Amino acid sequence: MNVRRIIFATLASLTLVAALWAMPPATSNAQSTATAQQTPAAAPLSVSGKITAVAKDSFTLAVGQQLGQTPEAKSMTFLIDKNTTVEGKLRVNANAEVTYREESGRNIAISVHVAS
Repeated sequence: MNVRRIIFATLASLTLVAALWAMPPATSNAQSTATAQQTPAAAPLSVSGKITAVAKDSFTLAVGQQLGQTPEAKSMTFLIDKNTTVEGKLRVNANAEVTYREESGRNIAISVHVAS
């Protein structure tokens, strides 16, 4: 009977230690917390449409054109930076899906998938 209590206590202790080990630390770097509060991360947005213009560090996409609506589509310009990933070749009249973030009133492309 005493052996069962010892085994049970040992297993319960090991389970508690494993659970505590799996928890994230309660404290974090104060500098990274302050930075995160100063620059809130905006959730990425996505849109698709037809590329109407391509420049060295940007491109323009016609979006919102659907059947039964006016033929004029809304035009959105996206900036391309060193972190932008582009799948395919940016070319006029190609269809593209863009994931982007808004920063200081500008659309910064995070990733672009050009349909071939």
